[in-house]
Amino acid sequence: MKCPGQDTQYWNGDAIFETQCPECGHPMEFFKDDATRRCAHCKKKIVNPRMDFGCAAYCKFAEQCLGTLPEEFVAKRDDLLKDRVAVEMKRHFGTDFKRIGHAAKVANFAEKIGKKERANLAVVLCAAYLYDIGIKNAQEKYNSVAPEFMEKESVTVARELMVKLGAKDALINDVIELVGHRSQVTKADSVNRKILHDADMLTHMAACEKKTSVNDRDFIAKLDRLFLTEAGNELAKQVLIEMN
Repeated sequence: MKCPGQDTQYWNGDAIFETQCPECGHPMEFFKDDATRRCAHCKKKIVNPRMDFGCAAYCKFAEQCLGTLPEEFVAKRDDLLKDRVAVEMKRHFGTDFKRIGHAAKVANFAEKIGKKERANLAVVLCAAYLYDIGIKNAQEKYNSVAPEFMEKESVTVARELMVKLGAKDALINDVIELVGHRSQVTKADSVNRKILHDADMLTHMAACEKKTSVNDRDFIAKLDRLFLTEAGNELAKQVLIEMN
């Protein structure tokens, strides 16, 4: 069965449209299913401005359906997958809004830290949403949320979820590497591991009651010891010192 969005029998008068080349302003004509066309004037390959690549962000048959995907889209495809991962995380936790909220905050902090550390945000954010994804299974199977059980179950659930979404093997492996090795992270570890550690640490600390009987100098010194990235340390000071 052909994707309805690409099947000409469902097309209407808007299936062929004119636009201007964003590079030189020359008129261009696009068919609805053209991923790209080359401008006849400046020869620049232009992405179809009206084409919806939303399904291609997670569909493993995207290239067969759409043909050769634009370079601009290929570069963003893994990054777009994080939104689908976030949705699946919420479905997995159902009405456990505490867990959903925690995962969302970890991802929020991870994104802020990751941008400054110039990390691979597709990997970091998918891993952030899936960091605690195995907690339900760990509680049901082992009646425990000990790190070894959390890591084991999170790896299983995360892999199943990402395979279901059609993620590439390389991305799956990078995410699993983070989800499955979350304990005892040190400054010698990869930047992605340190970012996830800092984001999770900051989320837990921000949820605690404000510090008592600790002056700012001592508190800052504690943060310097706990946080492993420069960006994470800076963000922690902004969030926690302001909060206290």
